[in-house]
Amino acid sequence: MRMRVRGPSGVKNVELSEDSMVAELQSLIAECSGVPVYDLKIGYPPQPLNLEEFEPTVFLKDTGLKLNGEQLLVAPRSINEQLSHPLQNTTPAAVAPLPGSQAQQQPLGLSRKPNNVESEPPELYVPSQRMTMVLRVMPDDNSCLFRAVGTAVLGDSLDAMHELRSIVAQEIQRRAAAEPELYNEATLEKSPDEYCKWIQRADAWGGSMELDILAKQFGVEICSIDVQHLRVDRYNEGKEKRIIVVYSGIHYDTIVLTPHPSDPDTKAIVQFDSVDNEILDKATQLCQILQQRHYFTDTAGLSILCKTCGWTGNGEMAAVQHATETSHNDFGET
Repeated sequence: MRMRVRGPSGVKNVELSEDSMVAELQSLIAECSGVPVYDLKIGYPPQPLNLEEFEPTVFLKDTGLKLNGEQLLVAPRSINEQLSHPLQNTTPAAVAPLPGSQAQQQPLGLSRKPNNVESEPPELYVPSQRMTMVLRVMPDDNSCLFRAVGTAVLGDSLDAMHELRSIVAQEIQRRAAAEPELYNEATLEKSPDEYCKWIQRADAWGGSMELDILAKQFGVEICSIDVQHLRVDRYNEGKEKRIIVVYSGIHYDTIVLTPHPSDPDTKAIVQFDSVDNEILDKATQLCQILQQRHYFTDTAGLSILCKTCGWTGNGEMAAVQHATETSHNDFGET
């Protein structure tokens, strides 16, 4: 089934099978819209749609909802309402602190469980290129999205990461002035000025909104492959060149083609022709290997430990609520 998701970062066309679960649709909406906790409307005239009426594991085909061909309007939920729904599916942007909370000045940190992918990344040979596709793993430093995209557009330098953050901040300022109904305190969870200051911090996370901005700024298509669901989200679709990043729940890495060691004069490829579907297919196959090795974090159902006081809970929103109440911000997956 095909749908259109309209949120603060624009309109995105998405596709899910009827065998997908409600939780997958919720996660897809959050990722595409850049809004972690939201209310939905559907159809014309728009009518409220409450996905929380269904169990997360219910198949879409069993809900009775007519979603194919519809447009879903995404509106950020108020802070009080967010705290009353701690298990809402979220995206990396959700770990940003809640406006007005004691934790506002310090973004949350959520570390992943160790995985041997970092020391033994999977690889696939691409015959047409006579090169090998590998996962270039980014550091777990809350800047993984900017490092992943920066690797492909500006190289690996630390300055590239800072430059991308600055580009996002400038574009948010421009959009907030041009489209205040979409880029305001409700959609950004901060005032535009506060958001722009926050996103330039080295410990601030990025998500779908930042991917959309960077894709347009550099004139490339960015394909983000979700390891858990093997879903491909496209930003700035239709451009000549394509970057492929791998999203594993709370982390981003980059897909790279590397030459054979016996061919030292050939450089690694980090941007691909967007019409070359073989590359995207191979990248999806590589993500299947990552999925089998459980290289993803289930943000809706993961068990979380507060490293400050020992509190435990389930899901990112529970961690956000705990941080709001205690100002603790160092969490780990258990």
